Amino acid sequence: MSNSFSTLPRDAAQILDWDWPRFEPYYQELASRRLSKESVVQFLSDWTRLRDLLDEMFARLNVAKDSNTADKQAEARYNRYLDEIYPKMMPEEQRLKKKLLESGLRPEGFELPLRRIETEASLFREANLPLIVEVNKLCTEYSKIVGAQTVQWEGKELTIAQLRPILEEPDRDKREKAWRLATERQLADRSAINDLWQKLLNLRLKIAANAGLPDYRSYRWLDLARFDYTPKDCFEFHCSIEKVVVPLAAELLERRRKRLGVDRLRPWDTAVDPLGRPRLRPFEDVNELIAGTRTILQQVDDRIGRAFTVLVEERLLDLDNRKNKAPGGYCTSFPAVKRPFIFMNAVGTHQDLMTLIHESGHAVHDIEASRLPYFQQRQINLEFAEVASMGMELLSMPFWTRDQGGFYTEAEAQRAQQEHLEGLVLFWPYMSVVDLFQHWVYENPDQARDPARCDAEWARLWQRFMPVVDWSGFEDALATGWHRKLHIHLEPFYYVEYGLAQLGACQVWLNAQRDRTSAVTAFLEALGLGGTRPLPELYGTAGARFAFDAETLAAVIGPIRRL
Repeated sequence: MSNSFSTLPRDAAQILDWDWPRFEPYYQELASRRLSKESVVQFLSDWTRLRDLLDEMFARLNVAKDSNTADKQAEARYNRYLDEIYPKMMPEEQRLKKKLLESGLRPEGFELPLRRIETEASLFREANLPLIVEVNKLCTEYSKIVGAQTVQWEGKELTIAQLRPILEEPDRDKREKAWRLATERQLADRSAINDLWQKLLNLRLKIAANAGLPDYRSYRWLDLARFDYTPKDCFEFHCSIEKVVVPLAAELLERRRKRLGVDRLRPWDTAVDPLGRPRLRPFEDVNELIAGTRTILQQVDDRIGRAFTVLVEERLLDLDNRKNKAPGGYCTSFPAVKRPFIFMNAVGTHQDLMTLIHESGHAVHDIEASRLPYFQQRQINLEFAEVASMGMELLSMPFWTRDQGGFYTEAEAQRAQQEHLEGLVLFWPYMSVVDLFQHWVYENPDQARDPARCDAEWARLWQRFMPVVDWSGFEDALATGWHRKLHIHLEPFYYVEYGLAQLGACQVWLNAQRDRTSAVTAFLEALGLGGTRPLPELYGTAGARFAFDAETLAAVIGPIRRL
């Protein structure tokens, strides 16, 4: 390590108030170096040290902002990074990328990272930096709008997320009342989200045009380093889902309707147990959730259990739902200290347990990949990152019972497993709606500027892929479903990954039915490869096939249908 880089702190928590002049000398020193076969390793190591600190700084500021969307100071610190550091950092990053590319050097284990670097360099336009900053700020506004949505329920102020358990109650009138209340509150922000949408769409179109690309989809495909498939492959995948999965989804929903004894399955009937059993209550507070999840993951694999224990002991979890907390759940990375961090909104449901296990899969992936020496090698395509999380859900299923240290009786665990597998079937059609909606938006931007046209397209796709449930009288709620899918607003085109990864994860799960030890070993080996291999090779190492065809999907659906 060079002498100047020895002065960098080890932990970004120490530099949250640093301004750009504190970082600039390190970039200048890297840019001034002469690269050779002998010096490139130190160059990449020092670049990684600097970038890890900056990435961790941003991640910590983002978590602080999401933890309390009403915290003006946290928002100001986040915005200061966007306004003062990011626009200065990215031109320096571009200079280092070009320096490495022009050197002609090909460090070992760096073939795919070099392709990413080349793609990033080709996309870079300094004129886009203020636009990207503005997009990030508008995304914060979206989180603030959704995070502030609360209702009065039985004398208490509840968030929309806190109403979710009521939708699992056997009392149908109570479910309907809660669903209507949540929907009315969400629709109250219809104009605000529509206004935000138009601003975000225009900015993204301008970013693509500045980069010299014909549309935003072309830009985003490169931005996401989607080297192994095309939009045409996505359309094939959706057709496969429509052919293989949608009919089974319709069967499952029709069976639910009959078991509930209702003439029409309504939106408030989709989460309740159709046999009238009380809702699953795996935990009362997040401490119970943490303890049980820790035990489950320890039994999946000792290495996985140790990784989760690190999160617990080092307080790298923010799990409970509260007012003004940003929606959703995610696992982010603090790369300078080589630690993940999990953020979510638990309210006591089985889905919360699944969310924590899902995000724990990401955390294990982060820890396994953190052993790679350079930050570019740890940039993992989302299509495989989600195999880590969805695979963890499925691999954990045998250990959900109390006699294994989990949360459920044997009967409850069987019920939860059945619901989870049925949920996979119901998810693929929903994923298709989300992904196809985004293809439509960026193929037809002039139409998509009109929120009413977006509503109509979402409703059309919903009717194509989401059968049986009757939304009569609630057409506005159905049509604005795209408002409530945060990926559409915050992470465009990030959704087909879930469907592809679910297909991969199911293959890992089926392997585990035959030989659990070998399947888990292969799974962890693939996670340790980080972003150093193409997607087909990562899937293959994990024991799966990266695929879009109906035959591969049917091979997975068959065993699920028989359960």
